[in-house]
Amino acid sequence: MGSYIVDFACLELRVIIELDGGQHAEPDHQLQDAERDRWLREQGFCVLRFWNNDVLINLDAVLETIREKILRDG
Repeated sequence: MGSYIVDFACLELRVIIELDGGQHAEPDHQLQDAERDRWLREQGFCVLRFWNNDVLINLDAVLETIREKILRDG
């Protein structure tokens, strides 16, 4: 997407899903992520971010969050 690589994208629904590892908690990564998310939102995308651990430990909640967002805004 532009100069960015995204983890998952649904172009039809304009949704991007990012899965973040621990390095995304570092200040430099947080700034980069914020800039990237801003640009993607300016392009009309909704950006959903989840920690890797959440996906591994609580996948049902992650999927429900995605489903709710799509139904609400879809």
